[in-house]
This record gives sequence, C-alpha cells and structure tokens, in this order.
Amino acid sequence: MNRERDVPLKIAMLGHKTVPAIDSSRGGIEVVVEELAPRLAEMGCEVTCYNRTGCDNGGLSEYKGVKLKPVFTIHRKGLAAMSSSFFATVKATFSGYDVIHYHAEGPCFWMWFTGIFGKRCVATIHGIDHRRQKWSGGLGSKYIKIGEKMAVKHASEIIVLSKGVQEYFWKTYKRKTVFIPNGVSRPQIREAKEITEKFGLRKDDYLLYLGRLVPEKGLTYLAEAYKGLRTDKKLVIAGGSSDTDEFTQELRKLVGNNENVVFTGFVAGRLREELYSNAYVYVLPSDLEGMPLSLLEAMSYGNCCVVSDIEECTEVVEDKAVVFRKSDVGDLREKLQGLMDDDTAVKKYKDGAADFICTKYSWDEVSRKTIKLYRRAIG
Repeated sequence: MNRERDVPLKIAMLGHKTVPAIDSSRGGIEVVVEELAPRLAEMGCEVTCYNRTGCDNGGLSEYKGVKLKPVFTIHRKGLAAMSSSFFATVKATFSGYDVIHYHAEGPCFWMWFTGIFGKRCVATIHGIDHRRQKWSGGLGSKYIKIGEKMAVKHASEIIVLSKGVQEYFWKTYKRKTVFIPNGVSRPQIREAKEITEKFGLRKDDYLLYLGRLVPEKGLTYLAEAYKGLRTDKKLVIAGGSSDTDEFTQELRKLVGNNENVVFTGFVAGRLREELYSNAYVYVLPSDLEGMPLSLLEAMSYGNCCVVSDIEECTEVVEDKAVVFRKSDVGDLREKLQGLMDDDTAVKKYKDGAADFICTKYSWDEVSRKTIKLYRRAIG
C-alpha cells in the first residue's frame, strides 16, 4: 500500500475566497487550492475547504471529493479576508483536523488562536502581500505584516513558491521554509470562436495580458510601451480589478480612445482558454509577484512570453522567454518591437514553451510534496 494512504489525514484549508471559483473571485490562491485539494483527497486525505459566503461556487457542498463549508464573511473592503479567515480558524480549531493549511499571509494573523490549542498549521506564502500597492501604508498592510510574523512564530511548516521569498524569510526572520512551486496542467488548445464573436480577435493578431488589474503588475508600462509600437496587432488586457477600481480607471484613461486596446473584464472558461490559445505574445510586466500562475498557464498553452526580470519570473522561464528590465518602458517596447518584426523568433519560443513548463511544474508532484510536509508537521 502507498504509505501516503496508510493513515488518512484530516486537512482544513482556508484563506481562499471559494472553491470552485466560477466568477471574478478566482485568483491565484483559488487556482492553487482548486488544483491541490482534490488531488490530496484522491491520495487519501479528508480535505475540507472553508469558503467565504457571498462568493459564487455554484452552490456546491462538495467538489471532487473535497468538503466545502461556508463561513460568515463581512463583504467590505479590507474586512472580507479578515472576517472569513477568523471564523474559519475558529471552526477548524475545534473540528479535529490533523493540519490546518493557511493560504496567504493575511489569514495567518489568526494562527495565534490555533497555537493556544496546540493545532498543527502549515502556511503557504503566495507572495509578500504587504508590499502590494493596494495595501501600502494602511491598516491592511499592518494586518498582513502581523500575519506574516504569526506564520513565522506558529506555523509548523511554511511553504514558499519562489526562491526569492525563501531568501526573504531567512534574511528577515532566520526562519527556514520549504520551496514547493505551483504546478500547471497541459490544457486543450481552443480555436478562436467566442473571442472573435465578442471582441473581434483572431489567432496571432493580439498581444495578451491576463491577470488582475493591479498596479504591481506593471500594466502602465505595458500601455506606454504599446503606444510606441509599430504594429497593427491589438493589445488585450484581460482581467478584473481586486479592490483597485481606481487604478483600472487610471489605466483606461492612460489608454485613451485607442480602439486597438481591448479591455475584456474578468474572463473564465472557454473565453479564457481561447485568449491563451490564440495570442501572438503574452506579456507579464510585473514589478512584484509571488509565483505567477498566469505565466505558467500562458506557457502551457505554447505562448511566446515577455516578462520582467524579477526573480519570480526569470526562475520560471529560464531561457524560454524574452526578458526585459523591470519598470523600463523603453526596454519593454524594444523587446516587443523585435517580436513584432520577427515571427520566426516568436514561433521558436512558442514551440518550446509548453513541453518545458509542463515538465518542470507538476500539480501531482506538488501534492506529493505537500502530503510529506503535512506528515512532518505532525511528527
């Protein structure tokens, strides 16, 4: 018998919005939980995900062998994550779980409570969230920073998604962490149908950014760089805001009346798959990342990718993508123009992307490593 099946572990997961996420609540954390939890259940764990009330998951109480339990949530800016993670912590603490798995720094604020009752906790740090611009200088940033410190003090094990974050925890706290990067699955390539009907987009006639519309993603650099490009290809900016409506309005104002810039809003399902499948180039110009799932997804669809030279991006792509200097509009424009003028180079990057990324990052391997970490956490 597989040792991982010998003694079933009871696992609680919290910190995400909802699983499965079928609306704009789907972000990187939701993708991770949605991929990881069912695999852990398949490997013999009893997994429960604590979902926020008010987020659409189709009304499900179970998903692919994972139990789903709603927890009371105050849907106001800055309070949704705090309130839901508090009530989830209280419920999980008294429900007999072997391990409570926290996702993101903010929810770890309540880990002191689990510590009082001797519960074993694991924290996955998806990024240094208090550095994000939407939290800068406010109470949200302080709350998240305290959550980070609670994870350092109370978590039995801490998972990080990049070597840069691992180095940060060691330099800042002398706390050892475990590097387990995210995974990716090989997708089905879709022909351009819905994106043609809805946005007039066809294969290879657009540059794509797909992700949250937040300042740290470098979208202002992309908009400025696109202004000076000699190309008839469109720029597609796909994604919803994350408590950043003001930034989205600024971005639209920066773009102006350029009909070749398409804002799609939040996309999911077939529409999202078609956008990835038919892009000429995918661009991720971020100043700050944890581990960019959208980049893994873009490469899994066989895209030629252009990324900033932050460590969280370069350690993912290695030499299989085009890299520009972070925050440098001129360098980004130059790299994009080179690809606009050389479709042979684009094809070369496309041909090697999917096999490379799907071999390097596997959700099944992530699941196996996570179970081993759970067992180590409980001794």
